[in-house]
Amino acid sequence: MIVVRYADDLVAGFEHEDDAHRFLDAMHERFGAFSLSLHPAKTRLIEFGRHAAADRKKRGVGRPETFAFLGFTFICGKSRRGAFQLQRKSRRDRMRTKLQEIKTELRQRMHQPIPSQGHWLKQVVTGHFAYYAVPTNSRALSAFRHHVAALWRRTLRRRSQKDGFTWERMTQLVDHWLPAPRILHPWPNQRFAVRHSR
Repeated sequence: MIVVRYADDLVAGFEHEDDAHRFLDAMHERFGAFSLSLHPAKTRLIEFGRHAAADRKKRGVGRPETFAFLGFTFICGKSRRGAFQLQRKSRRDRMRTKLQEIKTELRQRMHQPIPSQGHWLKQVVTGHFAYYAVPTNSRALSAFRHHVAALWRRTLRRRSQKDGFTWERMTQLVDHWLPAPRILHPWPNQRFAVRHSR
């Protein structure tokens, strides 16, 4: 059994399905003793892991389900060599919400000098990457940066009838102010392979 917990969210993994069912029943019973209940939309049992895809294919039930945890969607994927790989992608709904917040804030900052806007956007994108720049998530990082650039261009075009913000000029601005997407966090097997000097 493995448990990963953050605040009141947790993911529990089991080798055997029977153990998972017993654990879930015990959780319902334990919470009920304190007049509490598990969130019905977030609490579910799914088949997931190294053998899930092959086992489900044998039964003809399609790909393994995904699950969301701490802003990521977790997927049973494959590496370039075809081996099992746990993949993490930015949750689409979280990214949409963040982009909507940036759009609203850019409207408030529409008439600020470009360097002021660029400095603020640099902080926003850097903060986003600091959390989401995990292995297997590079495509979502690139998409986020691209959408931020598009929102910034739209804002700059709105503040002047003389539209000089071609994509060529925007590319220069974006390359100057916004950090390039790159993976910042190590793979889990590297992170947990640390050895103490003693």
